[in-house]
Amino acid sequence: MKSDSLDNVYREYQMDVYRYLLGLCKDHFTAEDLMQETFYRAFIHLDQTKNDKVKPWLIRVAYHAFIDKTRKDSRMKMYDSDYFRSLPDLDTPEARLMSSENKEDLYERLGRLPAQQQEAIILYDIHGYSYREASEMMGMKLSRYKIVLYRARQRLKQDCLNSSQSFLEVI
Repeated sequence: MKSDSLDNVYREYQMDVYRYLLGLCKDHFTAEDLMQETFYRAFIHLDQTKNDKVKPWLIRVAYHAFIDKTRKDSRMKMYDSDYFRSLPDLDTPEARLMSSENKEDLYERLGRLPAQQQEAIILYDIHGYSYREASEMMGMKLSRYKIVLYRARQRLKQDCLNSSQSFLEVI
């Protein structure tokens, strides 16, 4: 069969394929999608079919498209919209208070560091500049900047260990 006859095949069998798929999936929109998928697959392999066996072949292709969709859908988790409404709000007054206390504690600990180490931590860890940008802002070579930043972090870490507070809680 020639591939230019797909239009003829579509016009002749579209309603049969649609009704078959609607009976399988019981959803108009899914049946339409699967019908399009069926005719897409048919277009690829239409040359291999015989003229007298097109309808049974299309029904078989439709069935396989339905099975593929069913398998794909079974691997996906579907949630009701109520599920997302029931998720806890992470921005609670307690969380905001803890965040502000952690920031105050961090800046207090940063105040105990030498000025160069303070600036290194503020530029990279707080403001998010890259190593290269921060080293240029501080007017030092990249390797020197990394050393200063490493030493500043080590001092902060040691300060946190001395006060029995986690370093990750502070930063």
